Amino acid sequence: MTLQTALSSRIDGKRDDLIALTQELVRIPTLNPPGENYREICEYLELRLKARGFTCDLIRAHGTPGDSEKYPRWNIVARFEGKRAGDCVHFNSHTDVVEVGAGWTTNPFGGELKDGKIYGRGTCDMKGGLAASIIAVEAFIEQHPDFAGSIEISGTADEETGGYGGVAYLAEQGHYKNVQHVIIPEPLQKDRICLGHRGVWWAEIETHGEIAHGSMPFLGDCAVRHMGAVMHEMEESLFPALANKKTAMPVVPVGARSSTMNINSLHGGQVEPEADFTGLPSACVPDHAKMIIDRRYLMEESKVEVEGEVRAVLEKVKSERENFRYDLSEIWSVEPTMAPKDSPVVTSVAKAIEDVLGKEAEYVVSPGTYDQKHIDRIGKLQNCIAYGPGLLELAHKPDEYVGVDDMLDSAKVMALVLVDLLNPRD
Repeated sequence: MTLQTALSSRIDGKRDDLIALTQELVRIPTLNPPGENYREICEYLELRLKARGFTCDLIRAHGTPGDSEKYPRWNIVARFEGKRAGDCVHFNSHTDVVEVGAGWTTNPFGGELKDGKIYGRGTCDMKGGLAASIIAVEAFIEQHPDFAGSIEISGTADEETGGYGGVAYLAEQGHYKNVQHVIIPEPLQKDRICLGHRGVWWAEIETHGEIAHGSMPFLGDCAVRHMGAVMHEMEESLFPALANKKTAMPVVPVGARSSTMNINSLHGGQVEPEADFTGLPSACVPDHAKMIIDRRYLMEESKVEVEGEVRAVLEKVKSERENFRYDLSEIWSVEPTMAPKDSPVVTSVAKAIEDVLGKEAEYVVSPGTYDQKHIDRIGKLQNCIAYGPGLLELAHKPDEYVGVDDMLDSAKVMALVLVDLLNPRD
């Protein structure tokens, strides 16, 4: 029996454990926002991994966005030392999940197994990937106890809201300075290697006017109309220009190989009343309007260029409209990142995909950001990719699921990567 066959057989023997582990993780409702049950899921992982010889640290990200006594930002880093000196391979998964939303036909936190699929919020994004990485590591250690280096498994907070209470905090504390290889089991499909992601620039645009009686709007200045002029200019010039920008990055889906911008929210005038308010709005000309934009950009662009394009729209409107005044402020930003295709973790995962699945790996880039940004920019480690089970298009959707066979195949790939990078003697 070959080493690969023996390891694959061991992982197949853990099928029921993999299912149960995924179900238990899904049944801990780690909703973010606000950030519920982070400590509970870390303690669950600690209990399992300590029993298998890992040392575990529970780390609270004090003072990060969202951290409070009611909703503390807890993370776990578990480590298993090999028999000899060598590299550290780190598997990072976020434990938070987004809101449930409407349209479910299954219990979002039930972890129902049906037709070879486990259903529930976070199954695909990304508790299935977390479970697969744990099974892969446990099988590897059992099969090859005499390996060089070390293995880490982390469960981190807040990826769905930027990752600042999770991976960013760990990176700022210097954790990744002793790590050589990182795999993030995000749901990019079991035959794909995700090299990185596009950049993001969120900003707020505010237009200003002058309040007046609604029956005499000529005595005021309508900020909403000013914002309408901004939107018109965006439609006329900015959106077409973004659509014409193309990238050499292998972004999926193909539509994201152009620059994009989403109008995330828009509000003008009076504050929306409480749900139980039964009165009428007052007659006022709105003196302010706000728009939040979500701009995704390419390796070929810079943040300075991205901001400049939006400011150019505002300045053009200003030159054409009397009394037009605006403010433009950045909310947050992340530069594009992409691991080189010849990075050790990339070549190792590519070889493992071919060995397990019998096909060449597809190289992709994510349209949105994930925690690779923090490992790259703060942790100064480019040898980092996303690879994991699940279909990206199921993330954040009702009746989200992950396939059991996909998790098993991904676990086999991850385990072979450990064989390649950690040089077991047996």
